[in-house]
Amino acid sequence: MKQDPRFKPHEWALILGASSGFGGAAAVEFARHGMNIFGVHLDRQATMPAVQHIIKEIRHFGREAVFYNINAADTIKQAETLDDIQERFSASPGGTVKVLMHSLAFGTLKPFIAKKVDEAVSQAQMEMTLDVMAHSLVYWMQGLMIRGLMKRGGRVFAMTSSGGHSVLPSYGAVSAAKAALESHVRQLAMELGPFGITANAMMAGVTDTPALRKIPGAVRMLEVARAKNPGRRLTTPEDVAHAMVLLCEDGALWVSGNVIGVDGGEDVVSYVGQKGE
Repeated sequence: MKQDPRFKPHEWALILGASSGFGGAAAVEFARHGMNIFGVHLDRQATMPAVQHIIKEIRHFGREAVFYNINAADTIKQAETLDDIQERFSASPGGTVKVLMHSLAFGTLKPFIAKKVDEAVSQAQMEMTLDVMAHSLVYWMQGLMIRGLMKRGGRVFAMTSSGGHSVLPSYGAVSAAKAALESHVRQLAMELGPFGITANAMMAGVTDTPALRKIPGAVRMLEVARAKNPGRRLTTPEDVAHAMVLLCEDGALWVSGNVIGVDGGEDVVSYVGQKGE
């Protein structure tokens, strides 16, 4: 495959949540453009065929694929993974992590208020949701920088959603995590700016992914999104992957600290008219 001039043969994307949805699509798209992939995922035997399919796609484009089946929020596993990456780069000088993508969708979907204690989100569940879906971005970035694995020209992308500024039934903990994630991105943009590294949150439109299907009322959400989106279709993981590749261009160095909508204008539409309106 012809090498995309935006990427160098020694550059890698580190994707947290690489086995499906946005992370899986990004892994394939970055590989299509010539980037090697480190994939972090948490899968059991039943879903491993999907992981193997993504790895096969990456290698189809002639790129390397190194996947770690771990809990991305486990600090010990995180350190072991980053140490392994550092060792690989030491054995093959010149390696660098060009992109860190945070696409972890693992949280508790329970209301804050319920008639029974076990029906409402608990403190432990709230803390776990924010730790996995927001705070882990900071810890992975700290690990990369301390080890010198990301250099000038690096890109940080974190997957957020309209849930960061709106509410849904039983979505409170995840909504809080998305809002925190966006705040972390702004802080990282400021602190990484002197190093020539950008950080942006990617706000996808409603997308039919395994994570979305777990949200109560997901089918209705899909129907409404399809009806109100100016493009008259749902957002796809590939839409977001294409946008991230564009933001890796040298000319996008000054795009940092933002929540970037990749939704065809869906989030700004508040009214769904009758058919034909």
